[in-house]
Amino acid sequence: MLLQKSETPKRDLAPSRILIMLCLILSTSVISTGATELDEKAATRLAALALKCVHQEYPNKIGHVLSSDEDVHPPRELTPTFYGCFDWHSSVHGHWLLARLSRLYPDAEFAVAARAALETSFSAENITAETRYLEGPGRETYERPYGLAWLLCLADELHSWPDEQAQAWSTNLAPLESIAAHRFKTWLPKLHYPIRTGEHSQTAFAFGLVFDWAETVGDTGMVELIDSKAREFYLDDITCPLNYEPSGQDFLSPCIAEADLMRRVLEPEAFAHWLTLFLPQIPHNPTSDWLPIGVVTDRSDGKLAHLDGLNLSRAWMLEGIADGLPENDPRRSALQAATEVHRTSGLASVTGEHYEGGHWLGSFATYLVTSKGLQKPLNHQENSTEPASRLQETDQERENQPGVTGLPSEKNTR
Repeated sequence: MLLQKSETPKRDLAPSRILIMLCLILSTSVISTGATELDEKAATRLAALALKCVHQEYPNKIGHVLSSDEDVHPPRELTPTFYGCFDWHSSVHGHWLLARLSRLYPDAEFAVAARAALETSFSAENITAETRYLEGPGRETYERPYGLAWLLCLADELHSWPDEQAQAWSTNLAPLESIAAHRFKTWLPKLHYPIRTGEHSQTAFAFGLVFDWAETVGDTGMVELIDSKAREFYLDDITCPLNYEPSGQDFLSPCIAEADLMRRVLEPEAFAHWLTLFLPQIPHNPTSDWLPIGVVTDRSDGKLAHLDGLNLSRAWMLEGIADGLPENDPRRSALQAATEVHRTSGLASVTGEHYEGGHWLGSFATYLVTSKGLQKPLNHQENSTEPASRLQETDQERENQPGVTGLPSEKNTR
């Protein structure tokens, strides 16, 4: 599907005007009933989460290697492009969220503020300083693999956006994109084992993002490298212990993420056979009982809140696994059933009430509801009301949690 090309001209908006626009977005995010409006309002709520944090410097968690006293600087000076949203990788995918939604909703009111934020972040001066930081001594492993994979996902989005301003940002971002790609190409030949965690260091999830970027830009060398490593690490895996999942602070599923990667590199029939051996737990009837959702007991605890992200990432990965199977595969109904319960639970958590989740869950929700992992983005004027319906607010919830902090209504979810 071809996306609308934005007619919005390049803007040079002062920070005060951007702040005013953001305040308006946050104060008028009531979702009405029309299908198109529903989609745009849902996108507005998600964009507002990222607009709130991409240039919010504190609180901030930096993974900073110091070589001397000269390396002590505030985040905005160390990494002037990606210093907001609490940590570097969340800032990267927060910018991806703004690019993604501005691309899909070019005429939405939030797109003005989103473009202004992206224009500020992606200045040539900022990217030059950001590049200098990543190339500094002792930073060869910085944000590897998670943050670097999201950086390539952002580059993928900009490459795919037929818009003059977006292409200028893509050109500016190219030095960082080159660093990220080079680091994967030099690291992977030396990586002797996969990393099977449920957090940032997991290789399966990162490989999927990098693979999608490589296909978009036509980097056949990277496609072949990821394909080769995926087969080396995962092709012979059998009976993944789903009953061991989740760990207490997972936001990625080791088993489900691995299958979502393998559907990218195997043809449907071969993938179906591999999946039978790898996840024999998947039933042949439309039930979700085989994969319970992750339970969050305290959303003000940043690590425990990871499990909300697990539900969101599982939802898009389960959807990807189903998409990778032959159309007549009897497991598709169980995968879809599990997708739905994880989607419903995950999207209900995207409120912005606590910064511990608000600085990153919007990106995971956007990845899910725009089908980014399937490389089949939805045009908001042509899709169904499904993604937005899961982000709707009740009047009572809007009263309790104004703006983007309202929870979705249970009656509006499937």
